[in-house]
Amino acid sequence: MLWRLSEQGVRPLRVAELHSIRARHEFRGLRTAEHYFTVPLKHSWSDNGRLINHDADGGGETITVFAREYSSTDHTVKEAAELPWLLFLQGGPGGRGNRVTSLAGWMKAAAKDFRILMLDQRGTGLSTPVDRLSLAGRGDAVEQAEYLTHFRADSIVGDAEFIRGLLKSGPWSVLGQSFGGFCALSYLSFAPEGLREVLITGGLAPLHGPAERVYRATFKRVAERNAEYFRWYPEDRQTVTRIARHLDTQPEFLASGEQLTPERFQMVGSFLGGNTRVDSLHYLLEDAFIDTPSGERLSELFLEQVRGLVSRAANPLYAVLHESIYGQGQATDWAAWKVLEEFPEFLPSAEEPLFTGEMVYPWYFEQDPALAPLREVAELLAAKNDWKPLYDTRQLATNTVPVAAAVYKDDIYVDHDLSLETAAAVRGLQTWITDDFHHDGIGEDGEGIFRRLFGMVRAPR
Repeated sequence: MLWRLSEQGVRPLRVAELHSIRARHEFRGLRTAEHYFTVPLKHSWSDNGRLINHDADGGGETITVFAREYSSTDHTVKEAAELPWLLFLQGGPGGRGNRVTSLAGWMKAAAKDFRILMLDQRGTGLSTPVDRLSLAGRGDAVEQAEYLTHFRADSIVGDAEFIRGLLKSGPWSVLGQSFGGFCALSYLSFAPEGLREVLITGGLAPLHGPAERVYRATFKRVAERNAEYFRWYPEDRQTVTRIARHLDTQPEFLASGEQLTPERFQMVGSFLGGNTRVDSLHYLLEDAFIDTPSGERLSELFLEQVRGLVSRAANPLYAVLHESIYGQGQATDWAAWKVLEEFPEFLPSAEEPLFTGEMVYPWYFEQDPALAPLREVAELLAAKNDWKPLYDTRQLATNTVPVAAAVYKDDIYVDHDLSLETAAAVRGLQTWITDDFHHDGIGEDGEGIFRRLFGMVRAPR
């Protein structure tokens, strides 16, 4: 049980203290309920790696996990309360659940058959958030790093199972996008009894091997995407090089006071992971330069747009834990930084530097003020060589839970070939392989993608 210290001594927490609904709202065809759950910081695991009955105290300390319930007003309140749950696991790491103001895309499709539980994964949003300010209260860098070891996919699965028990739900359905798909594979590994079916979009994680193999694959994909982009917008090739060389000689500062360096500018390549967002990169670049009395400078309009793309203030966990999502029994040791040496066209000093993807480098923790206080923590996590396994390949090989996954051929974040390797290792997993979408396909045609995957797991077999 979980315990609380009171004036009467230590006593077990009551169910009402573990789960509360603090507000309900109804607007534009949807109903929401705001759920707050008290969960163990450390979930308990058996010797064979399975999640133990989730009322174990696992060390006693608790954190809060927030989730927002969405349902459609096409159902009465009573009807909605009787619908099964669909748990949505967001991408990341470090991404909070979506805040929506109407049911559209995949949520519109899902709300016909489900109540949707939109989880703020631990450390994000309203779930005992983690940033440089809150971590300061955990002690020194060693203590902060140890705390963050409990924020990976296995702990998120533990939260989900704990919450499922509090909601008194039977096995529920899960939709995992990107890193959320990684979490879904951990769920299939360690607590498959909690799952009715699993849908995965752009999120079939490699089940083994060092992190370097991930980045060797994705660097190649990003290089191909750069080439495609510059074929569409050949004039931007000169603009990108011009901006990089300008930043070599002319200090430019964001409104927050931090300097924009050539390598930080390359981070705007995040646009390349989208179907339509990629064209927005062209509009960003056309705003770059402005003439001033002192000569050519980067415009404030351009710099303000870039600030939101290169700062990790809103999701520091993404940078701090990013490589750890590939850590299993060995140190990740700044894998992307090491592999970068094999792809010199991505160096900011290259004659025509390319945009980068989701890779995280040590200099993030020097140049980003939101990350600088976490530099030592990040170094400790990069050096950690005893990460627990995130997947049970034997369990996955005997899987009985229906699983369907959308695999995007040109995905620059989750490599197509590695995804198919994983798909072949999960018994019964069905794939839909498409080149119609990039990594954010669920944002382009979420309704169509959800319906296709849902139809695959519900089809008679």
